[in-house]
Amino acid sequence: MALVLNEEQRYLKETAREFFRTQMPVDVLRQLRAGKCPVGYRNEDWQKMNELGWAGIVLPEEYGGLDFGYMGLGAILEEGGRTLAPSPLLSSVVMGATLILQAGSAQQREQLLPAIASGELTVAVALEEGHHHDPYPGNTNLVADGDGFVLSGTKSFVADGFAADKLIVVARSAGSAGQAEGLSLVLVDGDQAGLTKQPRCFADSRAAASISFDDIRLPASALLGDLRGGTPPLELALDCARICLGAEMFGGALECFERTVDYLKEREQFGVKIGSFQALQHRASLMYIELQLTKSVVLDALSAIDEKRADLPQLASLAKALCNDVFELVTSEAVQMHGGIGVTDELDIGLFLKRSRMATQQLGSSGFHRDRYATLCGY
Repeated sequence: MALVLNEEQRYLKETAREFFRTQMPVDVLRQLRAGKCPVGYRNEDWQKMNELGWAGIVLPEEYGGLDFGYMGLGAILEEGGRTLAPSPLLSSVVMGATLILQAGSAQQREQLLPAIASGELTVAVALEEGHHHDPYPGNTNLVADGDGFVLSGTKSFVADGFAADKLIVVARSAGSAGQAEGLSLVLVDGDQAGLTKQPRCFADSRAAASISFDDIRLPASALLGDLRGGTPPLELALDCARICLGAEMFGGALECFERTVDYLKEREQFGVKIGSFQALQHRASLMYIELQLTKSVVLDALSAIDEKRADLPQLASLAKALCNDVFELVTSEAVQMHGGIGVTDELDIGLFLKRSRMATQQLGSSGFHRDRYATLCGY
């Protein structure tokens, strides 16, 4: 269990910090918001990230990746969270590539993973069907038909799904909604006939898509893994994504905290710096303690992925629940400590608050993960 970064990982983190601050500051998100971009990120930024090798950072070398590990990717995502940098790292590299690596055939892995590692191919995972996270949906169906399959149904929230080159659709082949058994994974081209996409923009200005599948006929080769065998690789991919999203959320919370402390040192009221008020010092101290606790949990969870530890599911839920709570706490306190200006669009603080509210619901709320953590621990 490594709770500190090694020299290579620290260097990578410094590189990522410089990149995001110079190439993808918060102003980039503002520009995307103003332009109502359905893609959700700038392709030129994504290509620059690919030039740094980040699209293949966790993929094995045999598929063109760097095999650098999730501790390194977590450091990148943390720095990206500091500038609210939008990219398909989570959807394509963490979730999409993990599903292909775990469930795909040798041919599928050889065909798709090098393209993902080079940044030529982006993948989005179509999972959610309602307003709340549900890893076991039931309204999108995959039915065997002759030597192929027929896919039908809708997905309500597909992160980075509008511009994705390929979709990995989580469909039900047996059982009913809420059951872990009976799920299948199937690959669908982003421009497949019978597929309809509607762009969606959420409160934090991140892009997604609502997608409908109108009895799409797919060949047998589109199946990813075994029919009705999609749950184990899906759960692993979700846990990796929850931890990586937590790393991004931690970065956002840390940036928000540091900006707030700087403001407390500068803002004067009644002729003194407001940072001298004991009540504000106590609130800042509480945030600092919670951030340090969360940092340790996130690093432990990232280590668990790299070390393939058996407690990965528990740590994924623990990390996501803590990151949800601390991001909400810090952004709420930041807005209050900044006063009225904290809720204006002039300051970036409000953008961090919006991101926190959306990210806490993505891949599971605190309530979802506390319940899951208790279940996994046998309670």
